[in-house]
Amino acid sequence: MDRQQTIVFAVPKGRILGQALPLLAAAGIVPEAAFGDEDARQLRFSTNVHGLDLVRVRSFDVVTFVAFGAADLGIAGSDDLLEFESPEVYAPLDLGIGRCRLVVAEPAAMLSEDDPAHWSHIRVATKYPELTRRYFAARGVHAECIKLNGALELAPSLGLCRRIVDLVETGATLKANGLVEVETIAEVSSRLVVNRAALKTRPDEIGRWIKRFAEVVGRGSA
Repeated sequence: MDRQQTIVFAVPKGRILGQALPLLAAAGIVPEAAFGDEDARQLRFSTNVHGLDLVRVRSFDVVTFVAFGAADLGIAGSDDLLEFESPEVYAPLDLGIGRCRLVVAEPAAMLSEDDPAHWSHIRVATKYPELTRRYFAARGVHAECIKLNGALELAPSLGLCRRIVDLVETGATLKANGLVEVETIAEVSSRLVVNRAALKTRPDEIGRWIKRFAEVVGRGSA
């Protein structure tokens, strides 16, 4: 079956994968065994559903794959959707997994003398420069963003910047590195995302998957 006939579903690697597998199973999608093995070099996987393949990619890349039509469907964090802001991506459904928050954090020693209401210019390390700039610009603050894809918690202690903007689930990593949350930029969760062109050209097939996942999420929240 060629690419034009096969529906490609992009699923993120990492912490979301384990939460996504039960949702896929509840929707009737069972991938080949290697899909759950993060050490496997294989990236595209067949499923029990004829005409549906899964691809496993970095979480940040799911939106790109869907936006440019390499994947028809995907599971993407609302943080990545806010950073990418593609008109080609439709996010009809909150899947209720991957819950965390995007926060501004700084060294605990700064907290007693710092007031976010008085910021006019800040320098931050973040994986989300566009989202961060827009957030602070809306309140009249100029944000100088240093793009990092990992080890953000090291940036203040090494003198790269005084603050970071990063995802936080429990706050344990921040605490271990002497950082504290100053404010929350956004509550984050994973969404079902759809390529708009695919939905337009294959409305019945894509629409059935949207409905199926909506039913799964509905049962889970009942």
